[in-house]
Amino acid sequence: MPASTHITQSIRAEFLRYKELAEKAIAQLHPADLTAAPPGGGNSIATICWHVSGNLRSRFSEFLTSDGEKPWRKRDEEFAARNVTREELLAKWQQGWDVLLEALAGLTDAHLHQQVSIRGQTLTVTEALVRSLAHTASHVGQIVYAAKMLRGEQWTYLSIPPGQSDTYNQNPTLDKPPAR
Repeated sequence: MPASTHITQSIRAEFLRYKELAEKAIAQLHPADLTAAPPGGGNSIATICWHVSGNLRSRFSEFLTSDGEKPWRKRDEEFAARNVTREELLAKWQQGWDVLLEALAGLTDAHLHQQVSIRGQTLTVTEALVRSLAHTASHVGQIVYAAKMLRGEQWTYLSIPPGQSDTYNQNPTLDKPPAR
């Protein structure tokens, strides 16, 4: 009988939901918006994407067997200002997601109590996954917020538009996770 993957697949689905949300926000932007600081300052969307990609690559390369903060990672460089095309940004973004999804594909719920380390701190696989999901979700929130500020009135809502809750609640399609 194959090992259960209910929890690990649920976590994978949530990661993918956030990935899609960020990509839908990025798709609304003009090329110059990708590297611009959002109104009020802060990191550009390109910077956030570089950081998320670097974090995912580091945490999930050799996930079960080596520390999640790899010696080859140059975290400070992830926050450097950069001019990139949409294609370069999405390629960098995808690099991190590819490593994450490959690691998740090899996990079953039986792995959840195993121990891993991040910066020398011992965590269970469950704790590491929840920590990474929360970290990624917070940065996706930054991407969506920055994109909304940059688009202004041209923003297309990624969730329920204002004043549409009752209509949406008749068919809550956004609450359904992507197909496994």
